[in-house]
Amino acid sequence: MTSSQPRPPDVTVVVIVYNDAGRVATAVQSVLDQSLRSHEIIVVDDHSTDGTPEVVERLVAQHPDVVKFIRLPANSGHCGAPRNAGIAAARGRFIMFLDSDDVLDPHACRNMVAMAEQSEADMVIGRCVRHDVATGKETSWMPWLVQSKVVYESLRDQPELLYDVLSTNKLYRHDFLTRENLVFLEDRLYEDNLFSAHAYLAAKKIAVIPQRIYTWNIERKAANLSITRRAADIRNITDRIIVTRKIDDLLEAHAAGDLRLQKDVRFIENDLRVHLSKLSALPEENQRALVDAARPYLQTIQEEAFRQAKPLPAMAAYLVREGDYHGVAAVHDYMAPRPIQPHLTVDLVVRDGRVYWGDRHLDDPLGREVLDVTEMGFQDGPLGKLRIGARIDSVHRDGDVVTLTGSFTNPVGRITVESAPKAQLVFEERRSKRRVFKTKAQLAVDEQRVGWSVTFTPEKLLRPIGLIDPTYSLRLHVSVGGEGADLALFAEEDVVEALRLPTRPKLSRLTSDLLQGYQTDSGNVALRQEADGSAAKVGSAAIAGVRNTSFGSRAWQRAADLQRSLRQRRNNRATKLAWYENVFLKMPVKKGTVVFESHMGKQFSDSPRAIYEEMRRQGIKFTPIWAYAEHPTGFPSDAKLVRRNSWSYLQALGQAEFWIDNQGFPHDLRKRPETTYIQTWHGSAFKRMGFDEATIKAQTETQQNKWQAAIDRFDYFLVRSEHDVRTLTKGMRVGAELLRSGYPRNDALVNGGNDSELAKLRKKLGITDGRRVVLYAPTFRPEEVNRRSGLELPFDLDEFVHRFGDDTILLVRPHYLVSFALPPAYGHSVRNVANVHDVTPLMQISDALITDYSSLMFDYSLLDRPMIFHVPDYDDYVGSSRGSYFDLDSTAPGPLTRTSEELIAAIADLDGNADAFAGKRREFVAEFGEFDTGQAAKAVVDRFFRTGDRRG
Repeated sequence: MTSSQPRPPDVTVVVIVYNDAGRVATAVQSVLDQSLRSHEIIVVDDHSTDGTPEVVERLVAQHPDVVKFIRLPANSGHCGAPRNAGIAAARGRFIMFLDSDDVLDPHACRNMVAMAEQSEADMVIGRCVRHDVATGKETSWMPWLVQSKVVYESLRDQPELLYDVLSTNKLYRHDFLTRENLVFLEDRLYEDNLFSAHAYLAAKKIAVIPQRIYTWNIERKAANLSITRRAADIRNITDRIIVTRKIDDLLEAHAAGDLRLQKDVRFIENDLRVHLSKLSALPEENQRALVDAARPYLQTIQEEAFRQAKPLPAMAAYLVREGDYHGVAAVHDYMAPRPIQPHLTVDLVVRDGRVYWGDRHLDDPLGREVLDVTEMGFQDGPLGKLRIGARIDSVHRDGDVVTLTGSFTNPVGRITVESAPKAQLVFEERRSKRRVFKTKAQLAVDEQRVGWSVTFTPEKLLRPIGLIDPTYSLRLHVSVGGEGADLALFAEEDVVEALRLPTRPKLSRLTSDLLQGYQTDSGNVALRQEADGSAAKVGSAAIAGVRNTSFGSRAWQRAADLQRSLRQRRNNRATKLAWYENVFLKMPVKKGTVVFESHMGKQFSDSPRAIYEEMRRQGIKFTPIWAYAEHPTGFPSDAKLVRRNSWSYLQALGQAEFWIDNQGFPHDLRKRPETTYIQTWHGSAFKRMGFDEATIKAQTETQQNKWQAAIDRFDYFLVRSEHDVRTLTKGMRVGAELLRSGYPRNDALVNGGNDSELAKLRKKLGITDGRRVVLYAPTFRPEEVNRRSGLELPFDLDEFVHRFGDDTILLVRPHYLVSFALPPAYGHSVRNVANVHDVTPLMQISDALITDYSSLMFDYSLLDRPMIFHVPDYDDYVGSSRGSYFDLDSTAPGPLTRTSEELIAAIADLDGNADAFAGKRREFVAEFGEFDTGQAAKAVVDRFFRTGDRRG
């Protein structure tokens, strides 16, 4: 009588390892800890030369029924051979793969098997999370592919699965791999790519679950980088292309050539980009070798792939196809991945009213299409967001005096001599950023580039402390017409080495007397303290001697680790909140301190600005603090400025006597009882608000409670009509005292604005020729917020310019959450006013308004000027998407247009509009602006800042 065979395990997890004795046990333990107990572990060692075999043998001895060990007789150099060995030895009904430096989620096997059995899928895909070991930061891999539980009948149901080429976040039926003879390549890198593509094409069903399955640990400074981390090796890109050609053959063999386009787009956006990301840092011969290796394959990719791929990767791929080595490097300089510092090095050009990435390849129709960067906004976006990098071209020493010279690109000639640009060279201590030295730079401007130079005496300017501030960053701060930008500095290796600046540290010159240039991991130039003179060399040698002792080395390493840990923890949100709660909220309230914020720090605008300026006008004694989100440009110079969510921001809020904003300070910040929160809000309600919105109604109770807690912080809430009371405050469940004062921002619309300020604005916008001004100011759509092109005008701009350009200027004002780039071709008749902080003066200089569902309609009606409501998506927006509190069609004080032709006709009849809708405008103001009498800011200031009772 023979004994029955043991039941096969549900899952075999194949763990591959090579020279990873320190981490393989953690990977194996993550499988041992699985909540699904029916599993086996096969560890396949690719002939390690460290202590890996001993570590695995101990695991086998501890878990002989679960852990199996296979050691290959020779190192294969790839991941394919060890994985294939694991597949051949596997007994499980399902197979998963795990790398020795990663881990599985505790419920990975259970969740994957459950989905496979429920769906009868050949393979199941789960969420992979990339974990940065140094920072603890985690990001999901291809999150859009694993958002929900779904089963696909074939790859055609979701071609974008081709983007996810990992084999490790998946579970495969063992008999599926056997049936389809699915094995890994053993002689090439990127074996995952081919294996995954083959599995996708062969699978009868593909299931997806949103649960976390796999943690991919990233160690950016690991001594032995993974194969994919050594992407710039010529072997890597050669193997990648060979594998990609095999995938093309697979697609044809499975009669899936129509999916080639999706694969080509992925190759452009992901595969090629990985290999060329650090191109400019390589010697020129290496750059040429990489581009030449990729070029033949790029010439086989269909043109449509270049059109559909993301713009920057598409540009880089196109330039590879054309053999433009320097062009490829320039694109990758601008889209460099972290930690590399992105920077603009190409000279942009304008042709036929469009902006292009350089002046080459524009005779080729595809090149002209792909290299068109108009929508990136170089011509009118904030300079601070353009990632302009500056070069240091030379370092010259004359005695004690040093002169640095360099240049940076002048994006489409925006920097002019007439704009009076200014610059400073800034040295800033890299760790605490508390020590800063500045010196004025001279600029020489032409249409393509701006030259800069600075002459200074280092020993007089640079006074580091010594020891505790070993490194300094270096940047060029440029100011142009009220805009500011910080430019990282880059240089060739010989220039970096020549950057030797003598210093006199305050602590002691016995440890260092020189700031030496070096290149950071980000690729830009920085400075570190070194010893140059004999005294400093002796002192630094003595310190080095102490550090090299066993005790000194351990102490120094502990100090460095502690400092790094503290720096990471210091920037952690949880750490900041703990300090806010336990320190800042317990510090004394600073009487007279007022923190202002508008639109989450994006602007100096709206009712908070009006209240601030009224306090200044009345001579109120107070300490103003303004929060800014990204760049402090445009904020008042007579107030303290703090960056949103910075330590100084948290301390300011913790100790302020008043909070004043129009949207909401961060929801996780508690307001102390001694602080008065005046919420001015930012508009009356046409769209359903707060708990009346479908999206808020769909939230969990916990999410709704957090939202409610943030609203409950308000002490006072400004309203401008009883309509606000019935709709806005009810929908948001505002429990604060309502101030029926109207909106301070609208005082200028009722009383008239500052004529000189309005004249400056007209001059700045170039509308001094007497032409009529029409303002287009729509609200936002969710899909526009993160869309690269941002606002896409829902009407024919060419037709507008043709019909009205000679006598009318159109101001385009996107919602503050949405970007917009205006092609230079329309510069005569259209202005992009996205960067004007406050919309109120824009309304004042406009003769008519085009809007949609924006609350701007309520404000502009106070001016009693023509309005047009362009609502091509009315039925969807009001009926299906957001909902509304009243019928716009019957209530609007102006015509509703749904097509471009209707809008053009309405603009042509603005004079008729003014008369035809005069009565409706009066009714509209009476209904929705009854409290806007022009005294709102004064009312707020009188109540809270001029009475004996400062708490109101």
